[in-house]
Amino acid sequence: MKCDILLKGGHVLDPKNEVDGKCDVAIDKGLIASVAPNLPIESARKIIDVSGLYVTPGLIDIHMHAYATPGHRNAWAGDNSILPDGFSFRTGVTTMVDTGSAGWRNLDDFRNRVIDRCQTRLFAFVNICGLGMTDIAHEQNLYDLDPRLTAEIAKDNEDIVVGIKTAHYYGPDWTSVDRCLEAAEFAETRVMIDFGFFKKERPYYQLLTEKLRKGDISTHVFRGPTPWFDSQGRVLPYLHDARSKGVILDVGHGAGSFCFRNAVPAIEQGFYPDSISTDLHVLCMNQGMLDMTTTMSKFLVMGMPISEVVRCSTVNPALEIGHPELGHLSVGAVADVAVLNLMQGSFGYADSFGGRIVGTKRLLCELTLKDGRLAWDWNARAAIGYRDIADKNYGTRDGEYLVMPPDA
Repeated sequence: MKCDILLKGGHVLDPKNEVDGKCDVAIDKGLIASVAPNLPIESARKIIDVSGLYVTPGLIDIHMHAYATPGHRNAWAGDNSILPDGFSFRTGVTTMVDTGSAGWRNLDDFRNRVIDRCQTRLFAFVNICGLGMTDIAHEQNLYDLDPRLTAEIAKDNEDIVVGIKTAHYYGPDWTSVDRCLEAAEFAETRVMIDFGFFKKERPYYQLLTEKLRKGDISTHVFRGPTPWFDSQGRVLPYLHDARSKGVILDVGHGAGSFCFRNAVPAIEQGFYPDSISTDLHVLCMNQGMLDMTTTMSKFLVMGMPISEVVRCSTVNPALEIGHPELGHLSVGAVADVAVLNLMQGSFGYADSFGGRIVGTKRLLCELTLKDGRLAWDWNARAAIGYRDIADKNYGTRDGEYLVMPPDA
């Protein structure tokens, strides 16, 4: 069996297929061709040695912000958004989901400017607010929270829209959540709730146990104000009840939504998130959160097994957004692959509030392939020694030609 690329000698972690051991991965025509030990090198057009590294499905970050257009004061979209390709592949991420940066008024603009132009596979939650996150004040405008128009734009763009989102609502009532759920019913999809500002009139436990349905997503689950533990320090029953109901608990780290005080005891008790996500934007990309592999590393040093960290960063988020074709290395699946170096040493990690922990592990992405094509190669593993390139035109470009001096 011929293949375009053979990843040789790595430790494959593919939670969906329960693969956890040394295997080679063959890729042909953009798809996974084989995952097995000791695949023959004679079959490969290019062999990449990944010995000593973990080979996983391409990582999926289901909470970030990418509507990079001019924003307004207090904006999330625009002023605080990033362009995906500069942050995705270098951290092993092949799929991202923008979470509500655009609403029914500007989703088409977001699609034209960003989604259809980037190399990263990019999906979106539509904000129940028509103008999305262009300004937090807009998200308080009840006249702009239109369930039917939101559902219509979601249906018209069902190839990229994975749900309905609400965030940053100040009011003491459930209006934004209820209208978000109403739109999701019309569009036959899920919601993601950025609970944002806590109010005594709308407690978090009520959101999880009464409002959200099976498959709906609560993000920022490790926020500081989230009630997590009883007087004996045990995870509160309502969180177990929500999980039993099928509500998804997502990390959504961000600049102000992840607190070690809540995360560490929960992980120690074996209460893991359903998905690990970054809430990537300009306010957290250079401090605190940093990136996807750093966020994953925090859960490693808090005590989650690497297999579970990978599960929460691949197959789980793929299923949560309704794209089961992603997040695994099954034969015939799209060849989205991350190759990760689990480094050993002394590494410090910060939460969103300056809290710090130190651990002995850190994940670094060495190689990323999307659709079977090389997208990131930190250690030049796909290149070959320049002395081994026999072509006399090595180093020239199309249309260039060599002119030798007379005394050559």
